[in-house]
Amino acid sequence: MFLGVSAAAGGVAMLIPAMAFPSEWLEDVPLIDSWTLPAIVLGVGFGLGSIVTGIGMLRQWVWPWATGFERATRHHWSWAATLAIGVGQVVWISLELVYLTDKTFLQAIYGAVGLSLATLPLLPSVRRYLEFVP
Repeated sequence: MFLGVSAAAGGVAMLIPAMAFPSEWLEDVPLIDSWTLPAIVLGVGFGLGSIVTGIGMLRQWVWPWATGFERATRHHWSWAATLAIGVGQVVWISLELVYLTDKTFLQAIYGAVGLSLATLPLLPSVRRYLEFVP
């Protein structure tokens, strides 16, 4: 939920002209020439995606469209979504470290969050909690 709320806020902030990030930061980033795409990925993918996944995990939301996927993984859809968000977060932070010249403590914090989200679902207790029961 921490990642979801902060990423949604960060995505919105990237789109507000008064809070504009320096365009110079994007000079060495391939295929990206504005903050719009990163804002959408951050706000919708990591923000909204993390919030929906977190609530889905806590409430065990059942979505008919996810049943086939749950049968294949043998886990609630939120288990795989958490893994995907965690791996995505690690990739996102890695790309920041490669392409952005300014480094901050936030990259260490969000890198750790990504690693946690990518590894905690592999714990036996989490796997049991999110085991799919048809």
